[in-house]
Amino acid sequence: MATVRIGVVGVGTFGINHLRCFRQLGYTGTAQLVAACDINEELLAERGQEFEFAPYTDYREMLEKEQLDGITIVTPDPFHREVALAAAEAGVHILCEKPLDVTVAGCQEIIDACEKAGVLLMVDFHKRYDEYHLAMKQKIQAGDLGQIEYGYSHMEDRIEVPRDWFPDWARASSPAWFLGIHFYDLARFLLEANGKAVWATGRTDRLAELGVGGWDSISAKVLFDNGATVAFDTSWILPDGFPAIVNQGIRLVGTKGVLECDSQDRGTFTCCTDDQPGGQTHNKSFLRIRYDKQGREVWEGYGMTSIADFAYNVEVLLAGRSIADLGDYPSGYDGLEATKIAAAVHQSLESGELVSLPS
Repeated sequence: MATVRIGVVGVGTFGINHLRCFRQLGYTGTAQLVAACDINEELLAERGQEFEFAPYTDYREMLEKEQLDGITIVTPDPFHREVALAAAEAGVHILCEKPLDVTVAGCQEIIDACEKAGVLLMVDFHKRYDEYHLAMKQKIQAGDLGQIEYGYSHMEDRIEVPRDWFPDWARASSPAWFLGIHFYDLARFLLEANGKAVWATGRTDRLAELGVGGWDSISAKVLFDNGATVAFDTSWILPDGFPAIVNQGIRLVGTKGVLECDSQDRGTFTCCTDDQPGGQTHNKSFLRIRYDKQGREVWEGYGMTSIADFAYNVEVLLAGRSIADLGDYPSGYDGLEATKIAAAVHQSLESGELVSLPS
C-alpha cells in the first residue's frame, strides 16, 4: 500500500501526540509526517528540532505546496471549521480533534463540504478506542445490563489547563466543549442513541477571580432518544495539588445490571518525587512510552490508536477502496450529534430551561 502523506495543523499540547503518532507510523512505511503548521513560530521551530517536517505558519500555504493525502486539525476548539473547509476544498482527508465545531451549523457545513469533495472526515473521539470502554460496549450489546435506564459521568481537569495551557482562549471554550464533548459522544457510542433534550447549570467563579473568565464547571442531564438519561459533570478548576491532570469516569445502570469504569484510577501506580509535590497518578491506558530495538520512541495507548486509525483508513482509500468500505469510525455525523448536545447544554445554561435538540 502507498505511504500516507500527512500534515498536522497545531503542534501544541496535544498536537505533539499527532506528531509522535505519524513519526512512528513512518517506521513501518504506513505514513509520512510531511508538514506541520502553527502560528507560534517559536514552538514550530522547537517541534522541528525533534520531528522532521516542512514547517508552515499558514495552513493554506501548506495545503497548496504539499501533496498531502491527509491532514489533522489540532487547533483550539473555535478554529476547526476554516481549516476543515480548506482541506475539503483541496481534496485532502481530514481528522479533526473534538469538537468538530462549536456550532451545529458549522458541523453541517464541514460535513457537506467533505461529502461534496468525496473526502474522509473523522473526529478524534478517542474515548471510543479505550479498551475499558470497548469492554463496556461488548457487555451492553450482549444484553448483560438489560435496558439502560440512567447513568452518570464526570470529567474534570486541574486548573492549570485553562489557567496555564489555554489562558487566551479558555473563555471561548468551556468544560462542556473541552471535556464534556468526549463523554457526550461516549454515551452515544455505548447507548447507540442520540440526545433528545438537555437541562444544564454552571458556575463562573474561580476563573473570573484569575482573570481568565468563562465557565468553571457545568452539570448537565441529557435525555437520549432510547429513554435513558445520563448526568454529566465537567469542570477544569481542580486544585494544582490534585494527583492527576484529568479525573474521569462513567457509570451506567440497566434493568439487569450496572457497569462502572473509573477511567483514571485503573490500578496504576502513584509516583511521588522531589520535583512533584504530592503523589501523581498516570493513565497508562491513554499514553505510555516504550522503545523499540532501534532505541526509537514508540507511544502506545488509546490516545495513539485513535489517531493511527485515521492513517490506516486513508491507506485503505489510497488502495482504491471507498469510504463505505471502512466500517465503523467516529465520523462527521458523530461530531455533529455530540455538538448538538454541547450546544444545547450552553443554550440551557443561558436560558435556565430544558432545551430540545434539533433532529
